[in-house]
Amino acid sequence: MKKAIVTLIAGLFATAAFAQSPAAPAAPAASVPAKVEAAHTKAVVKADAKEAQAVVKADAKEAKAVVAAKTDVASAKAEAATTKAKAHHKAKHAKAKADAKLASATAEAAPAAAK
Repeated sequence: MKKAIVTLIAGLFATAAFAQSPAAPAAPAASVPAKVEAAHTKAVVKADAKEAQAVVKADAKEAKAVVAAKTDVASAKAEAATTKAKAHHKAKHAKAKADAKLASATAEAAPAAAK
């Protein structure tokens, strides 16, 4: 019976010693996830920076397109105003010609009616 108790106590000490021995190599194993986590964090930061840069480029491109569109709109408005002014001038000139023809025809008709 003494041998059984001694064996059980020796087994208990061996188990306790064996359970504690992986703790020493566990420290370097813990640094591996830290390295992986650091690499992951670095990759995430890099991806965020690239995303931010892409967003800035897209916003700049959009702003440039808006400016170009506004310039095109302004140019189109100026051309429309010029075209309207020319059309108004031509219409005014045509009306003046028509009025002159009417006045001329009326003047010619008045002496003929007076005879």
